[in-house]
Amino acid sequence: MTSTTTGKVRICYVGGPTAVVEIGGLRFLSDPTFDPPGRYPIGSRALTKTSGPALGPEDIGSIDAVLLSHDQHPDNLDHLGRELLKRVPLVISTISGRERLDSNVRALPSWEHLDLPRPGSGALRIAAVPALHGLSGSEHLVGEVTGFVLSGERLPTVYISGDNASLDVVRAIAQRMGSVDVAVLFAGGAQTALLGDAFLTLPSDAAAEAARILGARHVVPLHFEDWAHFTQGADTLVEAFRRAGLTDRLHLPKRGEWIELS
Repeated sequence: MTSTTTGKVRICYVGGPTAVVEIGGLRFLSDPTFDPPGRYPIGSRALTKTSGPALGPEDIGSIDAVLLSHDQHPDNLDHLGRELLKRVPLVISTISGRERLDSNVRALPSWEHLDLPRPGSGALRIAAVPALHGLSGSEHLVGEVTGFVLSGERLPTVYISGDNASLDVVRAIAQRMGSVDVAVLFAGGAQTALLGDAFLTLPSDAAAEAARILGARHVVPLHFEDWAHFTQGADTLVEAFRRAGLTDRLHLPKRGEWIELS
């Protein structure tokens, strides 16, 4: 696919699902997680964090909006992340998340969008898209999750998957939204006892297939390390994209470093 964009997107990987995304003169933060390693309760269970972030909340700088895929799991929104939400002008998340969180949360149902003014002129569109955090029918166990598509005139189109494990969902997004320039895919093949052998995020081979379905020219994986419930990681991502003939599309992020894509 030949790009018709003139803008760029810059992504700084913080750790886990957390990244700063700069596009169209605006700065976004995905799923804020800044707590140190340790065990974090979730109901009668606990998730174990094995590594801390490259940056703290004080290092992030100004943020125009937080793109929060969901709030109910500590590996997507933790204690320090919740404190940060109080200091940002806008949080975009799910309907149920809006009910649990503070008043600066804007609920955006799937396929609906809002436009944010860009510095100077124009707007950046944020569309909510579906995400399935496990098997179909497990929503009552894992809760509501959303993904996002960012787009604007002469800008790259960026898909941020959130915790999605379904290629059928990816196909629906591609059919409705078209191809994307940059796919930020939550990978890692997460598994917990709650759903047995089912994946809660994309395993590596499915991430490569998602890239093909989306026609993505660039893929930046997130949420593939730092937690004990991930079954796959950087090595399996590299191998899966090699087998799929998509090595040139994969940009494996390094903590605290920026990737610039167009």
